Amino acid sequence: MTERELDRLIPEQDREPEKLHSAIRHSVFAGGKRLRPSLVFAVGEALGCEPERLVTFAAAVEMTHTYSLIHDDLPSMDDDKLRRGRPTCHIVYGEATAILAGDVLQCLAFGAIADDARSSPETRLRLVSELAAAAGTPYGMVAGQQLDLEGEGAKLTESELRDLHGKKTGALIRAAARGAAAIAGCDEAMLGAVTIFSEKLGLLFQITDDLLDVTQTTSMLGKTAGKDEDVNKSTYVSLFGIDQARALAKQTADEALRSISVLERREILEEITRFVLMRQN
Repeated sequence: MTERELDRLIPEQDREPEKLHSAIRHSVFAGGKRLRPSLVFAVGEALGCEPERLVTFAAAVEMTHTYSLIHDDLPSMDDDKLRRGRPTCHIVYGEATAILAGDVLQCLAFGAIADDARSSPETRLRLVSELAAAAGTPYGMVAGQQLDLEGEGAKLTESELRDLHGKKTGALIRAAARGAAAIAGCDEAMLGAVTIFSEKLGLLFQITDDLLDVTQTTSMLGKTAGKDEDVNKSTYVSLFGIDQARALAKQTADEALRSISVLERREILEEITRFVLMRQN
């Protein structure tokens, strides 16, 4: 469902400027876990919302995520050559076009939400605000990326590491869940449970990401393995070691599951939690 909506929202690659649209599609349709749109649908289902009302926001969240990956991979940022098992956008299309591809995806995401007539104007405004806060600064992805750059070569404390990844990784996961709750029109108690769950899930995702970076191969991950250690980044593994990081991941997963015990239809959210805990790439 998300794939069809992304295909609808993103210009065809034979449309001018062809190189730019080809670069966007190269990155968006490279595969990936689609965790964030899956979370949108899972939260929506738990709160009794029809998938048709969620799909545009789910696609907007995925476009925002992909834009962040394109920019993160740039030579001036993480300088990665592989993403989702294929050459990164700037390797194929050049650095300037990759920057523009990320810029366009961000514009398309906000435009899609603003134009979605299936949500009320008030809900659309709330979704735009939620996504903007998650993508920007001082609490979102861009702020987290800046902290990540500044943290290279430094030994961060656990508090600093949680703050960094709560922004860089967790903020968009939180926005996906809270946005779905907004579309569903849930009450404050349910919103609180969904918010706590999404924050725990974001932390869990980052801990497992750090573990995979040191325990899996590049071919398995679809991106360069061992990169964090190569650039001397603080991670949950460097801070606690592999065994303790695994224990922290299990504890965080348990906390995430407890936070949604108030939801009657929580099976898919539980499945997502177990998937993130046990994922291999």
